[in-house]
Amino acid sequence: MTCPGLVHKTHGTIPLLIWKQEMMQAVFVAILTFTLGTAGAAPKYLCTYYDIVDYLNISSHDKLHTYILPKINLKPVEVKVDFFLVAILSVVEKLQTVSFYFVLNLEWQNPFATWDPRDFCNISEIVLPMDTYWSPPIFILERVNGQNPELNYMVLMHNGSFNSTRPYQVTLTCSLVIFKFPFDTQMCNLSIASFLYPAVTDFVMKTRRTPAEIMKDSKSLILTDGEWQFTNLSIIEFTEMMDHKGFSVVTYVISMERRPTLYILNLILPTCALYLLDMAVLFGPSSLEEKINFQIAIILGSSMLAVILNNSLPTSSNKPPIIVVFFLGTFLLMIMAVLDTLFLLYQQRKSRRPGKVLRSFQQDPQELPKRPPGKLAKEGPQLLHPPRKAPGQGQPAKHLWQLRELEPFLPVLEKVLLFSHLFLSLFFFTVISVKWSS
Repeated sequence: MTCPGLVHKTHGTIPLLIWKQEMMQAVFVAILTFTLGTAGAAPKYLCTYYDIVDYLNISSHDKLHTYILPKINLKPVEVKVDFFLVAILSVVEKLQTVSFYFVLNLEWQNPFATWDPRDFCNISEIVLPMDTYWSPPIFILERVNGQNPELNYMVLMHNGSFNSTRPYQVTLTCSLVIFKFPFDTQMCNLSIASFLYPAVTDFVMKTRRTPAEIMKDSKSLILTDGEWQFTNLSIIEFTEMMDHKGFSVVTYVISMERRPTLYILNLILPTCALYLLDMAVLFGPSSLEEKINFQIAIILGSSMLAVILNNSLPTSSNKPPIIVVFFLGTFLLMIMAVLDTLFLLYQQRKSRRPGKVLRSFQQDPQELPKRPPGKLAKEGPQLLHPPRKAPGQGQPAKHLWQLRELEPFLPVLEKVLLFSHLFLSLFFFTVISVKWSS
């Protein structure tokens, strides 16, 4: 027989032991589940940029990775180009070069560099060096000199969008047409291209904004207020064929207008003033000898202005600039004025010489002063005047007729020469003005 008290104690101890075993098993399972779950789940991030770098595995990238074009599904990588003109630094007509300072913005997609911002405390972008991922290898076709940009960073968005903004200071070759100098407008090309990837299969460049939008922002950003004024911008997108392959090219055509105020004050107005002074001397009441002296001095002054102009213009051009024709024509008109004055002086002196001789032969012997015969021996031999001959019987009367015909002809000749010179000058300056304004 069993004791009732013993049975009671045994039935009370067994449930307690079973409860303790179940508790220990539950704790063990919880610890094991926590351990296995922590090892297999995503790591807990600390919301820093370093965590994104570790997630993208950038630190272990091979350099070759930065040169591989990030394209998938045979779709070409599209690069959107934006342009801001900041300053027109210099224009050298003799070297046919132009220096610009501008900002170039590039935007493209890389599907291999993405993350979910929710896993990184909503961090949606990060700044990385240019050599971290692939970037468009572009260059400027017209560039002959310049400084490489120092801002070698780009912005990476969480969706794989890259954005690079870099300033450029470059010297470009440009065909400067100076026919209307200094009232000229120049158009220079800035072509952005990449000849490493064909445009059809790998690489395509497109502009992000319209020319009107770029013009508006560039005029608000432009820093210089010098000789040249930025007036217009146009964009040309085309495919350049080389070795039977097409390459994408974007060309910005920059139009700029010269401010002519300085050249008007330093060259054109002084030349016009000297020519007006030359005309005043030509029509003035001075003697012909004094007019020639003044005109030669004015010609020497205008030649100094021509030397200043020669230092500004290029050494070769298809057509001579209008301002060169203006200076040359003005110089030739001044030379013609000197020649007119010399011709008038020659005619004047030519008419005076036979007049003196004729007057000595045409004097009436009855009008000669009568002197006593006694004084004739004391005073020595005297000049005897021959008697005047009748018309048709000798040469003195013929010269007298030519003199009377020549004396009224000189004033008429002088007026004809002066007014013809004036009309020729007016015609010349009118033609120059029309060419400059057209």
